Amino acid sequence: MLIANRGEIAGRIARACREAGVRCIAAYSEADAAAPHLALADAVVCLGGAPASESYLNGERIVRAARETGADAIHPGYGFLSENPAFAALCEEAAIRFIGPPSEVIRTLGDKAQAKLLAQRAGVPIVPGYFGADQTGDRLAAEAVAIGAPLMIKATAGGGGRGMRLVRDLAEFDGLLRDARREALAVFGRDDVMIERFLDQPRHVEIQIFGDAEGRVFALHERECSLQRRQQKVLEESPSPGLTPRLREAMCAAAERLGEAANYRSAGTVEFLLEGAGDTAEFFFLEVNTRLQVEHPVTEARTGLDLVRMQIEIASGRPTPALRRSVPAFGHAIEARISAEDPAHGFAPSVGTLAVWSAPSGPGVRVDSGVRQGSEVSPYYDPMMAKLIVHAQTRDAAIARLVAALEEFYIVGVETNIPFLLDIARDPQFLAGETDIRFIERRFAGWRPSGTLPDEVLLALAATAGDRPAVASAARQQSAVAPAVWSDAGRWRNV
Repeated sequence: MLIANRGEIAGRIARACREAGVRCIAAYSEADAAAPHLALADAVVCLGGAPASESYLNGERIVRAARETGADAIHPGYGFLSENPAFAALCEEAAIRFIGPPSEVIRTLGDKAQAKLLAQRAGVPIVPGYFGADQTGDRLAAEAVAIGAPLMIKATAGGGGRGMRLVRDLAEFDGLLRDARREALAVFGRDDVMIERFLDQPRHVEIQIFGDAEGRVFALHERECSLQRRQQKVLEESPSPGLTPRLREAMCAAAERLGEAANYRSAGTVEFLLEGAGDTAEFFFLEVNTRLQVEHPVTEARTGLDLVRMQIEIASGRPTPALRRSVPAFGHAIEARISAEDPAHGFAPSVGTLAVWSAPSGPGVRVDSGVRQGSEVSPYYDPMMAKLIVHAQTRDAAIARLVAALEEFYIVGVETNIPFLLDIARDPQFLAGETDIRFIERRFAGWRPSGTLPDEVLLALAATAGDRPAVASAARQQSAVAPAVWSDAGRWRNV
């Protein structure tokens, strides 16, 4: 199997291949020639230049690399071409197994309007709106008046917040429609949109689904994904603090119905917006992600399942005995994305060499990393370097473990979002489970770190902390209060 991705997910897939007895080939760009995951593969192949358009987004080159290396399957990971129906079709035409759903399923569910209509037919609640084929300005304006403000304009081929505009005043509709269409055309190559009622402060809850080779679809519990910044998830957890048992059962059943209506295969995620609280809360279908999610380890931590290996088994036609109704889940799991970015300056990407990289470990702590000490953090790709996943018996215990693990990260060479994550994890409303998709916008607008230490001091602490591994933890990501450097320097003294 050829792994058509990079970073932590490429390493994750390579390990699953080795455990499943599948020979794996790591494809890489020139910028990733020294990437850690290459050492986990049986063979490697260079796709091309550093820009993604010359490597990880070049579908024809990826298929050619699979043929050259004797691969009969391709795993796309997430991002890049993982939800591109044309790439999946290209694999099918070349008789190469695409590790994911069939191209037609990706095409149908990737079109937000078509997915909404399919959800309607499957009896899954959707947000009231317009999803029709008539894309004339007059028709869209008339539908906007019928729906009323506030409303959302969304590119039907969109994702990641691109091609979306919030309309709070109908007088602004025409201008915002032009903006959304212009962006959609530039990013997705299509400018058709849909319009739907705007839910101001809903939760974002997703259901992990898996479709097997016999056409059965199973829900593997939910993940709470409300903590977002500019429509990008920051922290995910399971179970959701906002779901009652009755509501959880209803959402899982809805996700299974939709998956079966779409003839879904492999891993996927049905995303919902949840408005209200308790058993009277309402949920509405948002979209389907036809791939493995970044946050899939949250589900793995609670169920003990290996979702990547299950993908491989389904694509190989092997039995998947772990897939069954009502898979048990235990405890509470949280994932935090560790990114090379500067939260104090608009989350600008941070690039450079990792002079120090030391990740936490211990019971209930998992780190999926795409870097190591000495790695170059490139400007060409997403700034996420690793994922921290913690698991404990209760939510309070999981949050405490999250905070402790974040404090034990020790990274020098780039700015990171760890101080920002720590402040979220200590926020009283987060601790109470009172979050929604506007939480970060509302609570952390204009965020600034409480204290910082220069890299020179961090490196000095690293050099002096040999026999006390926890010494530098307070400095490790410059958390809320800067430590007293010399009083924490172990057996060394400033003399």
